[in-house]
Amino acid sequence: MIELKNVTKLYGKVIGVNDFTLTLGTGAYGLLGPNGSGKSTLLNLITGQLRPTLGTVKVLGMSPRNNASLFRRMGYCPGGEGMYSEVSGYDWVCFLQRLHGMSVRDADLAASKALELVGMTSSMRRPIASYSRGMRQRTKIAQAIAHNPDLLILDEPFNGLDPIGRHELTEVLRDWIGIGKSLIFASHLLHEIESITQSFLLICGGRLLASGTAEDVHAMMVGLPNEIALRCSDPHALAMRLMGERAAESVSIAGDTLTVATQHPLTLYEKLPGWLSLWGLRVVEMRSADESLQALFNSLMKMHRGEL
Repeated sequence: MIELKNVTKLYGKVIGVNDFTLTLGTGAYGLLGPNGSGKSTLLNLITGQLRPTLGTVKVLGMSPRNNASLFRRMGYCPGGEGMYSEVSGYDWVCFLQRLHGMSVRDADLAASKALELVGMTSSMRRPIASYSRGMRQRTKIAQAIAHNPDLLILDEPFNGLDPIGRHELTEVLRDWIGIGKSLIFASHLLHEIESITQSFLLICGGRLLASGTAEDVHAMMVGLPNEIALRCSDPHALAMRLMGERAAESVSIAGDTLTVATQHPLTLYEKLPGWLSLWGLRVVEMRSADESLQALFNSLMKMHRGEL
């Protein structure tokens, strides 16, 4: 489906993608990486919006650069918006389907069906200027799927969606995969991709660091410190107690929030309620730092540089 050979993209002296080689068959893949890792640059190369400085890109056996016949087989939801605020969502989706070569009637049917699928039927005649961010995101996804492409490429598609919208989009994408369509889905959050596909590509610093299943990703994180933020009544006292119990490798405090780095997060989760009751301390919020993915990427980068 996709083949990249020694692809490098330079923005002046800045490297967007660095010597990237990748072959993907049909299926669903999550492109996972922190913000600024090169995900959008890679997707822009795959969709032909960017030309590689070095190397070659093939999609479905063809070069994607200025290839109208290939564009009709691809659907793309970009990270940015680029929408016409004065027209309705329906008119905008229709217009983009006409650019794919559809007749007026076919574009009308395709736009209406796609907007219904993403939950925009009741608002599709309103101007885009009146849409919330989540409604604009739904409309962008509708234009990407309306022409029934073979390959759907989504760049951070959950941005701006509320929990209900996220759940509904997850169901749409699962159904898409279920009928045998292909998908590449970029995100910087592991759980977003994991809810849709179990095949991952990890990218950081414009390089492909690793690939595999969700189990492979979790296995790579074993032994890496998990960072857990605890907002509590007395962070200094809690820090001393946790260090005394050897439940943390390191701690840091900012205001009323204690950030704990631990290699045994499950043990901490299990024992913390009892400890808090025993110590007379109160935690009002607990959250993790995206499953310590940044620590994983940092370790993989060090492995690539020969530092580990």
